[in-house]
Amino acid sequence: MALVEIKVPDIGDFESVAVIELLVKPGDTVKAEQSLLTVESDKASMEIPSSHAGVIKELKVKLGDKVSEGSVIAVIDAAGAAAAPAPAAQPAPAPQAAAPAPQAAAPAPAAGAGPIEVKVPDIGDFKDVAVIEVLVKPGDTVKVEQSLITVESDKASMEIPSSAAGVLKELKVKVGDKVNIGDLIAIVQGSGGAAAPAPAAQAAAPAPATASASAPAPAQERTPPTAALPPHEPTAPTTNLPHASPSVRKFARELGVPLEEVKGSGPKGRILHEDIQSFTKAVMAGDKQTKAASAKAPAGGGGEALGLLPWPKVDFAKFGPVDRKPLSRIKKISGANLHRNWVMIPHVTNHDDADITELEAFRVKLNKENEKSGIKVTMLAFLIKASVAALKKFPEFNSSLDGDEMVMKNYWHIGFAADTPNGLVVPVIKDADRKGVLQISQEMGELAKKARDGKLGPADMSGATFTISSLGGIGGRYFTPIINAPEVAILGVCKSTTEPVWDGKQFQPRLMLPLSLSWDHRAVDGAAAARFNAYLGQILADFRRVLL
Repeated sequence: MALVEIKVPDIGDFESVAVIELLVKPGDTVKAEQSLLTVESDKASMEIPSSHAGVIKELKVKLGDKVSEGSVIAVIDAAGAAAAPAPAAQPAPAPQAAAPAPQAAAPAPAAGAGPIEVKVPDIGDFKDVAVIEVLVKPGDTVKVEQSLITVESDKASMEIPSSAAGVLKELKVKVGDKVNIGDLIAIVQGSGGAAAPAPAAQAAAPAPATASASAPAPAQERTPPTAALPPHEPTAPTTNLPHASPSVRKFARELGVPLEEVKGSGPKGRILHEDIQSFTKAVMAGDKQTKAASAKAPAGGGGEALGLLPWPKVDFAKFGPVDRKPLSRIKKISGANLHRNWVMIPHVTNHDDADITELEAFRVKLNKENEKSGIKVTMLAFLIKASVAALKKFPEFNSSLDGDEMVMKNYWHIGFAADTPNGLVVPVIKDADRKGVLQISQEMGELAKKARDGKLGPADMSGATFTISSLGGIGGRYFTPIINAPEVAILGVCKSTTEPVWDGKQFQPRLMLPLSLSWDHRAVDGAAAARFNAYLGQILADFRRVLL
């Protein structure tokens, strides 16, 4: 028996750092450089590896103990095992730090100032995935882990991050290209920072509560957002941190994988590289899409949280032939938003009719007059202008809830739902109060074309204070549109029909437009909603009221 004392190697200028996690126990067989425990200072966390291979005979530390360089942490029977040089402690990646952490004795190699090739990391057994979005352009300064492009398979989409920081010198791909693991996507002029994720500045949050009252509690790790895996908000401190080495944590961050959702197959549930790959493959195949979306859903938004029965599992093929079609990227994203909005917002919908007989005649006349300009005025353009007038008279409909406060907005940006082959999107007419009907019509046409071509940017779909969903060209009578949070109301309109209306003496044929106003009962009451709809109907019946 050759007993060897394992000591804390050079970990830099740190003294009396707390032991926050024990990764092995007496009797375990360990390899050289295998992590034995995790320590954490007020600035960074590190895993302390073994300098020898062998069997753990005794652990000299427990949770909450303080150790420094040279402290004995374990005794190993290293019989027959050649001693390896004492490795430096590995910095354990952590979500946020108040100040940059001092580097350990063996920091990550620095990237030179020369060009660095950024390649597609391992994203599972997927080949020829399409580039659907380029998020940067040559000349941009990028950070480590900043997303460069979005790729999409026939099952899911994900963003590919940069492995280096610096100035983007050249993009090697464009929208529509197909890429695979290892393909070169960009060249970055290195800024001298760390070429791999987990730079020293990304230090750990406070240590978890242990047997020692002096050890603070850590925050859960936060991963970069991807379309397939929504980002997780910080949660309450917990001692159940995922067991994973720094290299595995780095790999998970590159792919945007939340470690808390991965089941480890290693000793004591430790997460291995293979577990990250398996998780990513499952997400890309769509198996964990529901789990990822429900993890992001607010409290009370899932079926289990509401005490509902689980979603039924049915083998539809036993009843007859079926075809399976994956949801588009837009439907995946909008579906999660719609579900959240419907569950969290107490919707009420008021239905009414507006007499647009004179307004429709004016619209037709206006289009004839502007036939050569190429601008076609739709009823939706008038609805946007009329809605602005109603929102000004009833400002609570142009607000958002923020805790116990209402944010009253002094700008009027109107969103309109646009149907595309891939799903519903909502472009926004900015400052609609400052624009005339012709200008609104022109902008609507341009935005609708961009929507159909899949070229809408985030700026085109953000900032709305009120939304209109029009089914006018299709049909129907009334419906209940879902409010687009954080707005507090949405107007739905259907196809207008000619109806007999009593004028006090006789029935007259009038063109009536169905209105469906959904509103958030936390911000608006029923009387205000009824007045809003009535006033909107008055404006549409006599558009001169917009000038009042």
